[in-house]
Amino acid sequence: MAAFGPVLSEIGLRPFQAGDEGAFRRLNEEWIAAYFGIEEKDRVVLSDPFGQILKTGGAIFMAVYDNTPIGCCALLWMRPCVFEVAKMAVDKSHRGRGIGRKLLEYTIAQARARSANSLYLETSNKLANAIHLYESLGFHHVPPERLAPSPYARSNVFMEMLL
Repeated sequence: MAAFGPVLSEIGLRPFQAGDEGAFRRLNEEWIAAYFGIEEKDRVVLSDPFGQILKTGGAIFMAVYDNTPIGCCALLWMRPCVFEVAKMAVDKSHRGRGIGRKLLEYTIAQARARSANSLYLETSNKLANAIHLYESLGFHHVPPERLAPSPYARSNVFMEMLL
């Protein structure tokens, strides 16, 4: 490892696999608890990523360094050709190195490979860096009434990307 952490080129990206459940949960609980509080919907999804995301037509991708998951991002199947980008997290010790951008770019590419024509996401205005990242990759703000009601109290920013 370099003096300031791994070089971006040393970060691998791959689909979720058996054994990633604990890292997926830890990565998400860490950031959610730091900014908000774990909500019931978080508990349901994070306790069963296979049943709640993968078996319903979604996907999860992991950023890995030295065989250790350090980031994740999910695509939740909403309806044919439409996915929600969700549960994106990077380990706090690896933030600020472009890993989130690389992970989100990979997730968008994987959505295109699944014939998606649009992506949407929910976030909070407390997460200005995340909003900036989403905007820089082509997500646009949409009014909440264009989307299904959010199960999360923290969600007050809604964005969409047409592919």
